[in-house]
Amino acid sequence: SNHIQNNRQPIFSNNLSITKQKISAMASSSSKSAGRVLLPSTNPVPRHYELKFTPDFTNFTFTGESTMNMDCSALTSISSITLHAKELSIHSASLVLLSNDNEKRVECTEITMNFKATTCKLVFEEKANVTNLSDCKLVMKFSGFLNDQMAGFYRSKYVDVHGKQKYMASTQFEALDARRAFPCCDEPALKATFGLTLFVPGYFTALSNMPVKSVHTRVDDDSNDGDVMKEFVFMKSPIMSTYLLAFCVGEFDCLQGVTNDTGTAISVYTPPGQSYKGQFALDVGLKCLEFYNSFFEVPYPLPKLDMVAIPEFSAGAMENWGLVTYRTVDLLISPGKASQSQMQRVCVVVCHELAHQWFGNLVTMAWWDDLWLNEGFASYMENYSIYSLFSQFDYIWDEFSSTGALSAALRLDALRSSHPIQVPIHHAEEVEQVFDAISYCKGACVIKMIAAVLGEKSFRHGLKLYMDKHKYKNTETYHLWDCWEEASKGLPIGELMNSWTEQCGFPLLSVVEEEWKENEVKLKLQQTWFLSDGSYDKKNDRKLWCIPVFFLSNSGLLSSVTWIREEFCSVAIPISKTGYIKLNGNHEVPMRVRHTDAMINRMGTSIMNKTMPVADRGGLLLDNYALLKAKMLDSPRELLNLLSFYRNETNPIVWQSISSILVTLKSFMSQISVNVHELFRQFAKKMILPLVDLVGWTPVPGEDHSNLLLRGTMVSLLASFCYDDEKIKNEANLRFLAFITDANDTAYFPSDIRLSVFKIILKNGGVQEYEKIQAYYYTAVDQAEKKLVLGSLGWTNDRSLKNRTLEWTLSGEGVKTQDFFYPMGSVSGSGNEGTELSWEFFQKNLPRIQTKIGKASSSLMDACIFNCCGGFLSNEKADEIESFFKTNPLPKSGRKI
Repeated sequence: SNHIQNNRQPIFSNNLSITKQKISAMASSSSKSAGRVLLPSTNPVPRHYELKFTPDFTNFTFTGESTMNMDCSALTSISSITLHAKELSIHSASLVLLSNDNEKRVECTEITMNFKATTCKLVFEEKANVTNLSDCKLVMKFSGFLNDQMAGFYRSKYVDVHGKQKYMASTQFEALDARRAFPCCDEPALKATFGLTLFVPGYFTALSNMPVKSVHTRVDDDSNDGDVMKEFVFMKSPIMSTYLLAFCVGEFDCLQGVTNDTGTAISVYTPPGQSYKGQFALDVGLKCLEFYNSFFEVPYPLPKLDMVAIPEFSAGAMENWGLVTYRTVDLLISPGKASQSQMQRVCVVVCHELAHQWFGNLVTMAWWDDLWLNEGFASYMENYSIYSLFSQFDYIWDEFSSTGALSAALRLDALRSSHPIQVPIHHAEEVEQVFDAISYCKGACVIKMIAAVLGEKSFRHGLKLYMDKHKYKNTETYHLWDCWEEASKGLPIGELMNSWTEQCGFPLLSVVEEEWKENEVKLKLQQTWFLSDGSYDKKNDRKLWCIPVFFLSNSGLLSSVTWIREEFCSVAIPISKTGYIKLNGNHEVPMRVRHTDAMINRMGTSIMNKTMPVADRGGLLLDNYALLKAKMLDSPRELLNLLSFYRNETNPIVWQSISSILVTLKSFMSQISVNVHELFRQFAKKMILPLVDLVGWTPVPGEDHSNLLLRGTMVSLLASFCYDDEKIKNEANLRFLAFITDANDTAYFPSDIRLSVFKIILKNGGVQEYEKIQAYYYTAVDQAEKKLVLGSLGWTNDRSLKNRTLEWTLSGEGVKTQDFFYPMGSVSGSGNEGTELSWEFFQKNLPRIQTKIGKASSSLMDACIFNCCGGFLSNEKADEIESFFKTNPLPKSGRKI
């Protein structure tokens, strides 16, 4: 693949070689684990769980039985066992000791629940002597709730093909919710095997990680009506962490295919009547699993892989081994109707979750502070695999390297309140706050950087070593570094990478001196800590990174890598007389770069004629915009002058960069004065309107897929800057009228532009238009179409309708808990008035928001905070928001705030 460079030659700055300082991994691991709140070391260690569940869909409860086979060889006696348990009633527990075929049962006489620690302590009637025993069994009976919080073993409701409300049940255990379903040792390092039996209504199908071993039909003796029930018994699982166990119960339709290489069956399960929407995801899954089998050189180890659409789901998807669960919109799409961005989203999520079958499932982090090993690598592989497999998304690597993961990582990591990739986690609950752009996006970008340094051969060889050495085990970051060191024949990966994973933030690499000669340029470079608010203090904020610098010229990427690990470095680079040099070629390194005016001017021709690579054109813009916000450019004019080089730009990824800058600058200009805002809007219109002639409003059969992406960006910008232009209003109205006549006409009014056209209509319309769009939410069959309504309603110019939109989110009138924050974001993103209204709404209605979220994932509250409390541009508002959260603390959302 051409996006992993081969045969890079490292050059160490100032002729310094990097000396490998081998730190004791065991000592490092010990210091990291200090202060962790774990289950007692006096516990026996789980080896196998045998579980049985009977859900009750009338009372929304379940009963359960478990037998835990436990290793007690390290113990001499057992008087109590402490397990994780949350929202469970434990009815009985007994310890079974086996010795020479004799069985001794020791009853539990006291059960103490610690609600804060979510543990239960089982105290036995006597101290059990286990001196000569290798294992024992813990037998329990318990019950719990089929909650509606999208966590643990929970229920979802949906409307079937006859318009009747139905229920299904599924699990979501990551990170800490297996304990909501059964008492267990709910820590990633305490792996075990699992056996599972589900006793369900006879018309239901049951799914789990492993294939069904047997199905028995029987009459429910506890039912007055003699209901027919089915007992599903599943095969024993491989050894895995508790958070990866999964099961689903409900009515499903199914599509299935088989991989060409290993014959693994992949199935997509959907609500009844929707199986036709699963074909695209199935095709992606088949290709992706084959690709990963080849890439990792370790075959997928389970006999099947199921992908299930769940009607109510708090995240995007969950990588349960062999039974991946998805939010409906992230798995199912309507053939011929779905937008380019919707298909890309499904492709990204499927490829991400399937990468976890290796990184996370086969090899699992030992503790949550190495979450990035799971999420960073899956985020890297989603982009790598899609670029390698799907030509319709061939722009995704450039997106990843500029406006995608890299941009998201740098935005968050430029805050003083950021955290390292390897963030210390003492209480497991803290991990909920680090499922963020640092673990996912910065982690992916650091892996991309390592791949560029090592070259494909060593990169992949190191991964194979890692999988072979650690499969079915738990690891820490240094285990991966060690394998890449071995693969690269001694390159000190650990020392090179620790500055990127163990400290927060990233460098700004500035050119502080330049000397241009006919065939060479000499540059003096300086690295500093980049902070987006410009508050860097050279005395108190000194940080250093070990930076591999890739140089790009008009002849392409230079073959050598220059390593910088001191504050200053001087380099000499060959160059043609009129050529340019750009630092961080291909944006391989997650950092910002400050070039000189002379360097940028030399790049101008290559930007205008589009010979500079896409990621570099887009990334250069984003770097300079970040510098402007950090007060490191003399004037906004510098950025506007750079933008002028892009007046002929046609690439959709570069236009994503331009769009993000224009939209955020618009927000800033609007708070200076009406006149300044209008002048800037006219400037933006001059850049945007030529795109209308270039790509038009309507797809052309056989057009390049990049046009689809560019058209979506174009109409989005029209909604922000040109919504009052008569030609634009007319085009939007024509499509809206066609939509009113036939909402399924995606040829004339494609899904790629519907969200933005709705915004234009709402900006220029009133109550009638608002209610027609809102009504579509209730009639649309596709969840993706419903999201278009949720994301647009707040753009109405009518203040009362903005407030109506906000109130709708909490009204209980059909907006699911998983989605209720989207309309809040649409109001906040509609302009200054909407930003203020959303913030006021959040303050007044925080108790109602908390009630709606209940005990569901804290990510839902994070989304509300992001959508309602952001968007302001003054210190006064920042102080106001800080003061509010001091009075109304939300500890689980502390990092997001």
